[in-house]
Amino acid sequence: MRIPCPFCGPRDVIEFTVHGEARQRPVFEAHELDTPAAREAFVDYVYLRDNPAGLHVEHWYHGIGCQSWLLVTRDTRTHDILEVAYAAGEEEPAPAVVRTMEVAS
Repeated sequence: MRIPCPFCGPRDVIEFTVHGEARQRPVFEAHELDTPAAREAFVDYVYLRDNPAGLHVEHWYHGIGCQSWLLVTRDTRTHDILEVAYAAGEEEPAPAVVRTMEVAS
């Protein structure tokens, strides 16, 4: 499977790590964090995942490439990649700077 990284172009799946379903983290005020509702919401967020047959949006990390977090929309039945975008808070990475050393002759 090849994933079209928005920065690096099409890359083999071996360069990426999937980190599961992309969904909103529960939001609570500080004084609500130790309530049963907050604990239950965080347990659901961490441990319970949907496993749909069809379109699914997941977080992927391009660790062997540009090291960006990506949102990948794929069809779980066929593994077709339909859309790839930078995850929230991610920006296009700056090009790497290559430095060369002068060799004294």
